[in-house]
Amino acid sequence: MPYLIVHSMVYPIAKVVLPPIYNLWLRKVEGIENIPKDRPFIIASNHASYYDALLPAVTIAPRINKKIHPLVNSYYWRPFITRFFLNLWEAIPVYVAKEKNAKEKNRKAFEEALSCLKKEEMIMIFPEGARSKDGKLKKAYTGVARLALKSKAPVLPVGITDSYKVLPVGAAFPRFARCEVKIGKPISFEKYYNKKISNRLLEKITRSIMKQIAKLINQKYNY
Repeated sequence: MPYLIVHSMVYPIAKVVLPPIYNLWLRKVEGIENIPKDRPFIIASNHASYYDALLPAVTIAPRINKKIHPLVNSYYWRPFITRFFLNLWEAIPVYVAKEKNAKEKNRKAFEEALSCLKKEEMIMIFPEGARSKDGKLKKAYTGVARLALKSKAPVLPVGITDSYKVLPVGAAFPRFARCEVKIGKPISFEKYYNKKISNRLLEKITRSIMKQIAKLINQKYNY
């Protein structure tokens, strides 16, 4: 029972407690008007710091009345403290290829993400799969494209600038720096819904998503 009580509090906390903390290192947010209010969507963001691991969700959560489930590397379920908070947040673990039964586990994770979207809850994903040490975009994986096609949910691109300056890789505490968040317009892929899902199509859609994120942070996506 105590767990259920705490569990039910995690989203009010995300909406009320976390934003003021994150705002200490946030210069500005643009594009709030682009957040869909009437349908589930997939948040896709670049990733360059532990600081921005929850930043898109913390930015968007106060504007909607739905849960946001981040897809997170299963590695972070190993330490008790991160496992505790990830479970409270109802995060979904994804597994690297070298992990035992990774393919089957990731299939289940994908089905769980689909189920969340069907319940009109949101999914948050970092298509690059890992942090960029210098803030430059890395090649993205195609999971976001597959999820968008299977769920028929739009993708909301989010661009984060300078988060790696706030909490660089290897740093224990945030620096005296600030970052920016820009939220783009939702991207829908209706024209592909009736097409066969191929690797080529997944790469094409992933590239289009990443190019929108690149525009938001004044970069180019060259993969």
